[in-house]
Amino acid sequence: MPVLRKIVVQDFRNIAFQELEFSPKVNCISGDNGEGKTNLLDAIYCLSMTKSALASSERFNIRYGMDAFQLGGQYLMQDAVESRVSVRFASSGEKKVVRDGKTYSRISDHIGLIPVVMVSPADGSLVSESGAERRRFANAVLSQMDRQYLASIQQYNRLLLQRNALLKDGAADLALLEVIDLKLEAAAMPAFQARKRFAEALAPIVSRYYTLISGGGEEVTVDYRSDLAGGSLSDLLKASLEKDRIFKYTTCGLQRDDLIFKMNGHPIRHAGSQGQQKSFLVALKFAEYEVMKGGSGIAPILLLDDVFDKLDLGRISNLIAMVSGSGFSQIFITDCDAARLSRTVDAITDDRAYFHARGGAFNPVG
Repeated sequence: MPVLRKIVVQDFRNIAFQELEFSPKVNCISGDNGEGKTNLLDAIYCLSMTKSALASSERFNIRYGMDAFQLGGQYLMQDAVESRVSVRFASSGEKKVVRDGKTYSRISDHIGLIPVVMVSPADGSLVSESGAERRRFANAVLSQMDRQYLASIQQYNRLLLQRNALLKDGAADLALLEVIDLKLEAAAMPAFQARKRFAEALAPIVSRYYTLISGGGEEVTVDYRSDLAGGSLSDLLKASLEKDRIFKYTTCGLQRDDLIFKMNGHPIRHAGSQGQQKSFLVALKFAEYEVMKGGSGIAPILLLDDVFDKLDLGRISNLIAMVSGSGFSQIFITDCDAARLSRTVDAITDDRAYFHARGGAFNPVG
């Protein structure tokens, strides 16, 4: 399993420059809101995924007044092999990802090398926002596990842009549309099958983790909804052609997929309290961790950002009991309450490191 031994962060969000060494087990970052705790976890995420978990535009990650950010990570990989990874992004839009001195010609080739799962307050959008957020969640997980999935979804999105451009033009070439539709189906089917398998694997694990965190009482479910469940994409596109020409965009396909989250048979966004929704989202992310570990055989790095917020003491205790299990690898936890964090983590392991965040600087504690 990959372990992040050292990180160098320069001009990333509010972090001017930091060089930190970490415990291979549990790392705790405390500090007030706005001091940089989440930014440090996002930098770790970016080294794995080559992009932020939070910012819609990478330009927002560059520290104010600077023209680029740079991240560097030193990892201990499987078989005790050391590896170095760096990510640099400039305000011009240029991005460079380097591993062990070699620049990737295709940045997507890095995805999955250092699997990561991040649990953060931003996950609330998975419950409250549109299906686009849940598709993004599924894509982030599956792309780390399956290179063919990543290639298929990238190809599908490129073809979809071409098809929509033809429809928007208003004088679509039917022969060209037919060719694109056949290519769309070829790209869509592997992605559809992967998403279907993912949802089927995820559902019982989410239910189990939710019960462990909450102590039971509610039934939670995860279902996958897709147009492709009703037939081949090429048939669906033929049937919707006139509608698509009227609306000037493609009205069916993978871009309409969704994961449906329910509690006791009702949408969790309406049926669940804040604590229940938070418990569900933590269960969802822990299930993501288990599915990724089972699918690749590699335990991801786990980033827990402000995970105790909106959980009562009973749920926090249950959550910590889960984290203390042997199934987890390197963990990073942030919390505003330093005393609570130390009490919690000291009960898990002696192999831990503490840092206090203030103004984008992180000072080791103890």
